[in-house]
Amino acid sequence: MRLLRDPLSWLLLAFLLLLWGLPHSGPLFAHWFPQLERPLYQQESFWKLALAHLTLVLSGSTLAVVVGIGCAVFATRRAGRAFRPLLETLAAAGQTFPPVAVLAIAVPVMGFGAAPAVMALFLYGLLPILQGTLAGLDSVPDSNREIAIGLGMGAWQRLWQIELALAAPVIMAGVRTSVMINIGTATIASTVGAESLGSPVIIGLSGFNTAYVIQGALLVALLALICDRVLERVQRKLSGWEG
Repeated sequence: MRLLRDPLSWLLLAFLLLLWGLPHSGPLFAHWFPQLERPLYQQESFWKLALAHLTLVLSGSTLAVVVGIGCAVFATRRAGRAFRPLLETLAAAGQTFPPVAVLAIAVPVMGFGAAPAVMALFLYGLLPILQGTLAGLDSVPDSNREIAIGLGMGAWQRLWQIELALAAPVIMAGVRTSVMINIGTATIASTVGAESLGSPVIIGLSGFNTAYVIQGALLVALLALICDRVLERVQRKLSGWEG
């Protein structure tokens, strides 16, 4: 019964049913959009597009997590404090730079496909993780660090067992924001030849096919809600709250 009351279960069920049902929904969309000659997107499997979309988001977000947390840790050490304003400025510039422009610059260097899309997602998702990690590490009380030193902990032990452990909920909030941004941004990956759930949306916009846009947008929206719920639960567990 608890499973039935869980919104995440219903979201997952709706997403899976939509992936399974969309290929069979031609008559329904033909009824809604009688003016369209082809109201159902059939160029690629929706299952394949969903997996490709998740792969792009996971790749870009993983790079952003590694670089963002690494840079934040460096900026909060004595040797890197002078570089903190520069790192924050560069990360902010990466997010304010339009992702379409990033793709346009990356394609001549990296070619068409997933690589330029992952680069755009990495740049777009870096700032929330960097800011979240900086805020989390700044919030760790100095008394905790002093106790750790008194217990004989080394620098890496203090960082891993004290600072990052206490900062984890705030860091996770930044990761959650970053992933949400990347799920939406990954829809434009189709403009450079990468498969994603944005393929129906881009083709629909270019061909004035509203049905395609709706089909892709529904799947992207449900995927974003599912990921947000999952990351919210991870954040709660890191906070020690099971409510």
